Amino acid sequence: MSQEIEIGLGKKGRITYGLDDISIVPSRRTRDPQDVSTAWQVDAYEFDIPVIGAPMDSVTSPSTAIAMGRLGTVGVLDLEGLWTRYDDPEPILTKIAELPVDEATAYMQRAYAEPIKPELISARLHEIRDAGVTVAGALSPQRTQQYYSTVLSAGVDLFVIRGTSVSAEHVSTDHEPLNLKKFIYDLDVPVIVGGAANYTAALHLMRAGAAGVLVGFGGVAVSANRSTIGVHVPLATAISDVAEARRDYMDESGGRYVQVIADGGMGDSGSFVTALAMGADAVMLGAPLARAKEAPGRGTHWGAEARHASLPRGMRTTVGTVGTLEEILYGPSHLADGKTNFIGALRRAMASTGYVDVKNFQRCDVVVTPTGH
Repeated sequence: MSQEIEIGLGKKGRITYGLDDISIVPSRRTRDPQDVSTAWQVDAYEFDIPVIGAPMDSVTSPSTAIAMGRLGTVGVLDLEGLWTRYDDPEPILTKIAELPVDEATAYMQRAYAEPIKPELISARLHEIRDAGVTVAGALSPQRTQQYYSTVLSAGVDLFVIRGTSVSAEHVSTDHEPLNLKKFIYDLDVPVIVGGAANYTAALHLMRAGAAGVLVGFGGVAVSANRSTIGVHVPLATAISDVAEARRDYMDESGGRYVQVIADGGMGDSGSFVTALAMGADAVMLGAPLARAKEAPGRGTHWGAEARHASLPRGMRTTVGTVGTLEEILYGPSHLADGKTNFIGALRRAMASTGYVDVKNFQRCDVVVTPTGH
């Protein structure tokens, strides 16, 4: 039962929790870590681990998308990013990484003003497909109608519509908004949509036909949503709310299961594992994968919010480099800082609670520890 407190005479607020407020409780039954399964599936596409590479230019390039595919997961290419605006974005990526903090945002605004080129969308997606891995691309809701036919023609396997807050009932007075339900119905590929932050918004996206719902606003490590527009939702509560919407939608639809994907706010393996324990089927990682030696951000990280032409709601930040993509996902770890061996951490947590797969792990006991300890 949710708790509300009186903020003042005219406003009440619900008490919510972030991932740092939650701890997983070991059970009476334990297992060997090698005996658990970390496999995950969305529609017909199966992956070895419940991880998606975020569609951010500092994380996913065509080459890192290919590398992620070969490591048993999928990287989502930002189809509005530098890779679809420039034939060779490498000098721009280098410049973004090298600039002082107070100059980076203005430079990115100029760099991302270059028009998106449909032929580059096709070329980048073909490059990933030619490597024999799952092809995934992302557009914002505002650009989806303009470029989705190009994306589909290029042969995308998974299509992601990702924004700060995506709804099935967007209202506009100056243009015809995307009819999400009709759009998804007309497509032949699974569509993952988000962010959603509460039960009602997620349920509407599920009813619109989404194969997966992104929970959260993404890019928390580089986001300034709270300081610029006052928007922030603690992820543990949001995931739990959306997981409940998934359960109710299964009853309503006669058994259709929609994937719940936590997006943002998981900078270490502990929060990654906790997100799955709260009910997520998979996690979209940004900052952890931006720390890879192969990452195009070269030790820096930023999201789409940082490049907005008139109201940047994010920034470029330095995350450093901690190892290869393989080391970040599978280890080995050489420090106890939660920055490498995410899957080893998941296996250990699942073994400690006695669950054999991620879906059952969602049932593990948790406690609230508001101090984060």
